[in-house]
Amino acid sequence: MGSHPRDVTVTPPQFLRLAAHPLRWRLLTALADGDQRVRELVERVTEPQNLVSYHLRLLRDGGLVAARRSSFDGRDTYYHLDLERCAEALAAGGAALHPALRQAPALPRRRVTGARSHRVTVLFVCTGNSARSPIAEALLRHHTAGRVTTASAGTSPKPHLHPHAVRVLRESFAIDLSGGRTQHVDDLSDRRFDHVITLCDKAREVCPEFGPRRVHWSIADPGAADDTGRVGYTAFQHTAADIDTRIRHLMPVLNIPETVARSES
Repeated sequence: MGSHPRDVTVTPPQFLRLAAHPLRWRLLTALADGDQRVRELVERVTEPQNLVSYHLRLLRDGGLVAARRSSFDGRDTYYHLDLERCAEALAAGGAALHPALRQAPALPRRRVTGARSHRVTVLFVCTGNSARSPIAEALLRHHTAGRVTTASAGTSPKPHLHPHAVRVLRESFAIDLSGGRTQHVDDLSDRRFDHVITLCDKAREVCPEFGPRRVHWSIADPGAADDTGRVGYTAFQHTAADIDTRIRHLMPVLNIPETVARSES
């Protein structure tokens, strides 16, 4: 019999080994909905906390999940699913099986056709409404070419948008938010939204109920001073990039394709 070069024993790609475990798959599925704390994941998967923590550590070691301390309670930790890393790992797993299965880890981008019977509404909430939530609002409006009704508010809004937030939107995304204003969540008390997304751990704890679907993105405040007592522009660049990635992964959930201008660029 002739030799076959591919007839060798190989170890499955790490992503497949990690995701194939039933509990880890349930954790990945739960985190796909939004950032969550251990106790919330314990409730979702109905497994002991020590077991959940063990498998979360494996997912973190594999680079699929990240963690950050809560800005509301430093004893808490929020876990975040890195969807882009998952997409890259999944594509690499297919290529490892056969070159024909190699796929570019990119989100679907297609031209919008037809009319929606219902205009999706999304509200972003943080504490000051001066950086994270207005950046998210502007990016969602930008990526959907205004096809989604978006708003943002703060639980304790600052008087003005942070100048670095205005700058990063202008320089990185060509979005002019110079005339933007902050507002309090109470100003929207008479409105309902299809999706409510909190971007601040503190705001999550006190955000009023605005609609049926609420998720949390645990994002550090870029306007907070660092160890030197300064507020750096780089922090706003990182925050805007993180929010932009999350917004693009939100698109399929909203069933709204990205703007034609972006897809054809």
